[in-house]
Amino acid sequence: MAKKKCPDCPECMPAWLAAFGDLMSLLLCFFVLLLSMSSMDAKKVSEAIGSLSGAMSVLEGGTKTEISKLRIQESTPIEAQNESSQRVNRINQAVIDANEMMEKGHGPTISVEEAEEGFVINLPSALLFKEGSAKIDNEDALLFLKRIALIIEELPNEMDIMVKGHTDNTAPGKNSPYKDNWELSSARAISVLKELVDDGVKPNRISAAGYAEFSPVATNATAEGREKNRRVEISFYGKKSSKESGMKKNILDKAAASK
Repeated sequence: MAKKKCPDCPECMPAWLAAFGDLMSLLLCFFVLLLSMSSMDAKKVSEAIGSLSGAMSVLEGGTKTEISKLRIQESTPIEAQNESSQRVNRINQAVIDANEMMEKGHGPTISVEEAEEGFVINLPSALLFKEGSAKIDNEDALLFLKRIALIIEELPNEMDIMVKGHTDNTAPGKNSPYKDNWELSSARAISVLKELVDDGVKPNRISAAGYAEFSPVATNATAEGREKNRRVEISFYGKKSSKESGMKKNILDKAAASK
């Protein structure tokens, strides 16, 4: 008996085409998954579609839009802020180095604190002056002030510096040339100011003031608290705008007119 001839197999797609189709299906599933997990910004999508429609005329519908200036400003990094933060980091490093040199980690230390309009360097008086004196006699402290002066010169002109002297509630002493804490705190602030000016800080952007014992940061009832209150602060703050100055002037004019 003659064997039946096997029918010819139907032609099918090449093997590479099947693999390619599987790959495309997997990619489609991957992007659908990404899309489902992402959050869409309707305004950004509208801007993109409108821009393509207006520029290329390939999409139907939509309106030609422009990227808002506010978005450009938000996405553009502000170099001044980056530069200022770098200089603040340099000041922090200078403080760390000074604390390592002076007292070898023991006793009072210099610190940097944030303030409302800038930041403040807190210098304990024990690191700068002898008791009842306003003369800086610590060589390491003088080197630290020189380093701070170099950084100040690189700060923006819109930033000013004020040196503030503070004492505890005890009198300067009989051997002190200053009769009260007002004179002592002012003299210490001026000594630091003069040192910074001698090291290159412009005199028109720095000032000094003495607060005596009337701005304490700790209690004067203990020796530790009095030590914290005896300090000199170097405050860095931004200049007030002409608008704010004008408002203050108007207030003073009104007060004078009412008299």
